[in-house]
Amino acid sequence: MRRDALPPPLRWQEFERRRDGMIHAMDGGLWLHRHVWKGHPMAHLVSTDRELLLAYGRHVGLPAARLQYKPLKDPRTGTPRDAWHWDLVREHLPPRT
Repeated sequence: MRRDALPPPLRWQEFERRRDGMIHAMDGGLWLHRHVWKGHPMAHLVSTDRELLLAYGRHVGLPAARLQYKPLKDPRTGTPRDAWHWDLVREHLPPRT
């Protein structure tokens, strides 16, 4: 789904620098981190706000059971934080803007 088609609270952001994306996610925002896995394009949608990620999943049709928990280090402090992410592939991978 295109970013601009989402309700404002569910609009993810992409960042050139990974650190900037991590800080955005640590502050409860939705960070879309694109990469390639086994030759296929995919993205992680990352946040420390589990409920916001679940709301995104409901909006785009992702089953809640697919939300993954993975603690991440806050780049500002080095302290591990609870964080979650969606693996976005195929029809769930947003087009580049």
